[in-house]
Amino acid sequence: MITLTQRAAAKIKELQEDAGAGKLLRVFVESGGCSGFQYGMSFDEQKAEDRALESEGVQFLTDEASFAYMEGSKIDFDDGLQGKGFDIQNPNAESTCGCGKSFS
Repeated sequence: MITLTQRAAAKIKELQEDAGAGKLLRVFVESGGCSGFQYGMSFDEQKAEDRALESEGVQFLTDEASFAYMEGSKIDFDDGLQGKGFDIQNPNAESTCGCGKSFS
């Protein structure tokens, strides 16, 4: 399971209103970043092969390969002085880079 904090869920709901009807948050992992893999998020329509998840009342999507990398992760949102944005706490990551956006 991938979970959202209340802060992340609130921000996603806010952004989803601007994304348009029928679009859900897609959370994914792709090659790149300074540590080998990087996280990505976008709003997209659901595809047949997607895994649909729900946390804190928010439905979101991921593909099977990304889910395997991110299972057990928690997504938070921080809009404090550092302006960090979304933060993914992934127990499967062996190491992360300083920016927190990529891992190995």
